[in-house]
Amino acid sequence: MSEAATPRRIWLCADDYGLSPGVNRAIRDLIERSRLNATSVMVVGPATGRDEIGKLRDSVANSPRCAIGLHVTLTAPFRPLTMHFRPADGGMFLPFAKLLRAGLLWRLDPEIIQAELMVQLATFGEMFGRAPDFVDGHQHAQLFPGVREAFLAAVKAAAPGAWVRQGGRHQNLAWRLGSPKAVVLDILSAQFRRRAAQAGIAFNPGFAGAYDFTGRPDFGDLMRQFLDGLPEGGLIMCHPGFVDDTLESLDPLTTQREHEHAFIGGEEFPRLLAANKVTLG
Repeated sequence: MSEAATPRRIWLCADDYGLSPGVNRAIRDLIERSRLNATSVMVVGPATGRDEIGKLRDSVANSPRCAIGLHVTLTAPFRPLTMHFRPADGGMFLPFAKLLRAGLLWRLDPEIIQAELMVQLATFGEMFGRAPDFVDGHQHAQLFPGVREAFLAAVKAAAPGAWVRQGGRHQNLAWRLGSPKAVVLDILSAQFRRRAAQAGIAFNPGFAGAYDFTGRPDFGDLMRQFLDGLPEGGLIMCHPGFVDDTLESLDPLTTQREHEHAFIGGEEFPRLLAANKVTLG
């Protein structure tokens, strides 16, 4: 096979394991059918009991290509694992917009954040008996100013062999796609990549998967765009799930999760990967 025809190996990572039983079940289903090769676990989520973690461990044991990471969580409606965490809102983390604003205004205390992240990393270790393969962040909080420094320091200390997720597209494709969310991630990721490289921490060379969930777009069309130009080792995030009461009480992204699960688990997805010379390696 010529070099030009060699399939690109990418990561397809399902975020939010632990958010709800329905999300967990959808992720395990796709792992067991080799339609995912990574998932990140939200250790502060309500569906991270021994049974749910045991089922994930079993699914991954039968799918050795699948990596398990920590989905660092620092935004509401979830609660910190450390006492006296600040800033907080009614005992919960700040909402996404308030956390981002505090970061941009340099009003976050990296030491307090790092302490929380060390506990989340330790909790992952207790659940799985090892450090995570990679570390990413719920709602991309790991990229925020004031968070990224603490995030990288915690990973370096507690999971030095892990790689981390950056959210920049390869060759600035976010600008061509015209997605405001992707453009913001590109901007925030530039500094994150520089700091990760300085710390000697590996990261994914390209990223895709950001889109406006509220518009309920066709996920198959989006996946075609995500694959365009994604380099070897690049990462596509996804959010498959089945809607249940727990999910509806915690997250606005509901029925779109079922659309993502249906496409990734359907017959068209493997053909799309093959047509783009991509494999989940």
